[in-house]
Amino acid sequence: MGVTRERIDNLIHGEDRAGIDELVQSDEFGRDTSQLASELGRDVAEVRDEAEGYLREMAASHVPLVVRAWHALSAWMVRGYQVVVDDDDLAKLRALDRDHGLILLISHRSYLDQFSLPPRLLQGGITPTFGMAGANLDFFPLGTLARRSGFIPVRRSTGDLPVYRWSLRAMVGRLVSRGQNLIWSIEGGRSRTGKLRPPRYGLLRYVTDAVESDQSRQTLAVPVSILFDQLPLHEVKLMVEESRGLPKKPENLRWLLSYARGLRQRLGRIYINFGAPVPLYERIEALRAEGLNDRQVVERVALDICHRLNRATPVTATAAVSVAMLGEDRSLTLDEVSATVAPLARYLRARGWPVAGGADLTERATVSQTLHDLVGSGVLTRYSGGTETVWGIGQDQHLIVSVYRNSAIHVLFMRAIVELALLEIVRTPGMTKRVGWERALEIRELLKFDFFFPGRDEYAEEIWREIAIMSGHEHDPAAAMGPDDAERILRQSDLIVADLVLRPFIDAYRVLAGELEILDPRATVAEQELLKRCLRLGRQWSLQHRITEESVSGEMFSTAVKMARHRGLLDTEAPAEEVAQRRRALVTELDGLQASIEELGRIRRGISAQTSGVRPPGPATSADR
Repeated sequence: MGVTRERIDNLIHGEDRAGIDELVQSDEFGRDTSQLASELGRDVAEVRDEAEGYLREMAASHVPLVVRAWHALSAWMVRGYQVVVDDDDLAKLRALDRDHGLILLISHRSYLDQFSLPPRLLQGGITPTFGMAGANLDFFPLGTLARRSGFIPVRRSTGDLPVYRWSLRAMVGRLVSRGQNLIWSIEGGRSRTGKLRPPRYGLLRYVTDAVESDQSRQTLAVPVSILFDQLPLHEVKLMVEESRGLPKKPENLRWLLSYARGLRQRLGRIYINFGAPVPLYERIEALRAEGLNDRQVVERVALDICHRLNRATPVTATAAVSVAMLGEDRSLTLDEVSATVAPLARYLRARGWPVAGGADLTERATVSQTLHDLVGSGVLTRYSGGTETVWGIGQDQHLIVSVYRNSAIHVLFMRAIVELALLEIVRTPGMTKRVGWERALEIRELLKFDFFFPGRDEYAEEIWREIAIMSGHEHDPAAAMGPDDAERILRQSDLIVADLVLRPFIDAYRVLAGELEILDPRATVAEQELLKRCLRLGRQWSLQHRITEESVSGEMFSTAVKMARHRGLLDTEAPAEEVAQRRRALVTELDGLQASIEELGRIRRGISAQTSGVRPPGPATSADR
């Protein structure tokens, strides 16, 4: 008899079946499915059978023989990388693991995440984890191996499957109540832009419900940052294509073989870092004391985790060099790249922000090796035919460079906002820093769907900290600050980042605003159709150099749509003239921001020219790129 998926499942499917049998035969299962059937107006037996089928579909276990095979497969899949985990951090996690159930929430960069993290946890002495993985990867033989290595396949589209959602909640609740370790991506999917995506709340809501119901004080949420020197080349290329609106290719055995074959090249390191744990029950209690409802509690917990996840994410040398290359739209010598990276290195030191692998960004050797690695992967080009060797961004590689730059954007976006606030003070004669604070609040409100902002008081503290770093001395928040003071801080700074960090997002918002401006306020437009319109208009504006190329992204437009919906710009039930007025107001706001960002870009280019001693030429040619 041939080897089939069913036969292999039967051979290695033991321990999880017993657990599911115990669950579906419990009085609680019978009571809860009866209530669900009543709510849905369906037959009880039918709902119970459906729920049992879903639970068996999700069944997962840790079969030692298969786990060893999975580790061997994982080592082969990440053969192009060195996986780096801090031993001290792992020891701290191991100590927590003795008495706590760990909910490990990762930043999702690549398919390789599932091959790099779980094996390192088990090798480090951490209790085996149950991973919540997308059912798109549940194909033979990968799905069979994964489920016997603790991965639970989870469907992505469950809007019309209430029984499935109930079953998933029951499965998660059972694992949490038993103190099992869980792991999944808080983003719900891989980032297409390089920055941390907004969190998905579904699984986290099931966990918080279980923790609150069981009053489990032993459950900790642990943010886990996974960062790559360089992503697999073929994967990042597909991510860029998907961000441009091309359909996502389905995963299957042929896809897996093709993906694995593309992993032969050496691409540096994978850095795994753990953030400060969140004691879930204590945090939920505190939020309940503030009067928050269920939805608000989950959102605040998710925000806490995302903040800590960003704080645990270091800056790679690849990201630093990408900031430099995108900042100068031309080819650069090694000295020029080093001179551009140096202010960023000093800023990171002032912030106390770690550099991945402990690399020294002020060393020419670090910059030189990073340039060499990026040339090897085709992201950068090198030309040595003249008197000096110069490096430039490869043809059609700008979006890939921006993905690497965006992996450090969480460190820089507050500085970018402060630059805009200071410029607002400069441009408003006779005004004080109050106008700058109001500008900072406006930007916080505009970008709150793209970035993770702290509370209002902490936000103010972070702004003053940035001003202190820029000015080189502490500044009393109660002290006056006029246009001359603000201009002096801007002009003496050796690091201006607003046009590098915020412009792509503002440009993406402006594309959406432009599309909404020509749409009838009374017309109902499906979100997917609106995104297609934005991609087409964005492509036109990019070709006209009205916006940055990297802003033409389906993922960025999706966030812009959330902002528009929040502002009532898609409200077809409101008076048409009122909606049209709101849309015009957004256009005016974004035009003003674009003008400010362009002015800061001119300041940055002037500083860069003074630092390098080379007058920047005009726009880069295709040969430069």
